[in-house]
Amino acid sequence: MEKLWSPWRSKYIETFKSESDSDKCIFCQMVNLDPADNNNLLVDKGTYTFTVLNLYPYNNGHLMIVPKRHTGDFTSLSKDEYSEAMEKLQLAQKALTKALNPHGFNIGANIGKVAGAGVEDHVHFHIVPRWNGDSNFMPVIGDVKVISQDLADTKTKLLKIYSELLNLPNK
Repeated sequence: MEKLWSPWRSKYIETFKSESDSDKCIFCQMVNLDPADNNNLLVDKGTYTFTVLNLYPYNNGHLMIVPKRHTGDFTSLSKDEYSEAMEKLQLAQKALTKALNPHGFNIGANIGKVAGAGVEDHVHFHIVPRWNGDSNFMPVIGDVKVISQDLADTKTKLLKIYSELLNLPNK
């Protein structure tokens, strides 16, 4: 079996503070942020969740849907939290399709450190747009991940589309 190494990912995971309590959790620090603020990567807030661009994406447009309540236990999500997270994943897919026209998506959650969770104490869901041919030699040969669009540009585009999809006034 061949192995594909992604050393940039472990460097990202190691930058997090201890998530032993919600005061130190990177996601809990985002709960009160405003998507309209250009100094953060939030694109949408619901009653129980928020949607944020991944600072270190696997692909352009990589979003995470995060319950506001601090829990690492997927089974502890309330019906409302779970339902809204699934609705926000559907909304994210619609917005990403309209914004970036991907050929497909990876959608999922990494529950626990051994499953690849970078933030293991706060459940979150990933949606990663995919295109034919988006995997290439750059990460393996050059230790470089190529993201074709600036995160701020992606956020601006997504905010406009989210406003349209949610019938909100553009800010």
